[in-house]
This record gives sequence, structure tokens and C-alpha cells, in this order.
Amino acid sequence: MRKHYDFSKAKRGPVIKPTTEKTRITIRIDSDILDWFRASAHEQGGASYQTLINRALRTFMESSAEPLEATLRRVLREELKERRAS
Repeated sequence: MRKHYDFSKAKRGPVIKPTTEKTRITIRIDSDILDWFRASAHEQGGASYQTLINRALRTFMESSAEPLEATLRRVLREELKERRAS
């Protein structure tokens, strides 16, 4: 490796602008969770761990679409039905 490189004639490559659908944020995630996502991404052939986290959050968001009141009513109906059957 050289001690000095000459970049005087270098040109910057194209800058890819981020899509407007994504927002850059800073969050704190437990190290073991981040390690798991990174390992999963590596096992999938070098996928982006950030994409995996985004997919997991989206899956949770979409599965949690039922309002809390509706969830409580459904659970109570199921429990009452089981108790009546006993």
C-alpha cells in the first residue's frame, strides 16, 4: 500500500439520491437483536440487515392492524365460548 495517493485528477462518482419513501433516523437497538439481523442477512447471501429490520417492522405493523378494542372483544368472545362449552 502506498503512503501517498494522488487524487488531484479524481472525479467523484454519481451520487444516488435516496428515495423519498425512506427516512434516515438514529435509533438504539439491543446488540443481540442487531447481531441476529446482521447474521440473518449474511445467511441470505449478503442481504441488507436494514431491509430485514424494515420487513419485520412492517409485518408487525400490518399484523397489528386490528384495534385494541376489537382484539379485546374477540378474545373475550373466544374465552366465554370455551367456558360455556365446558
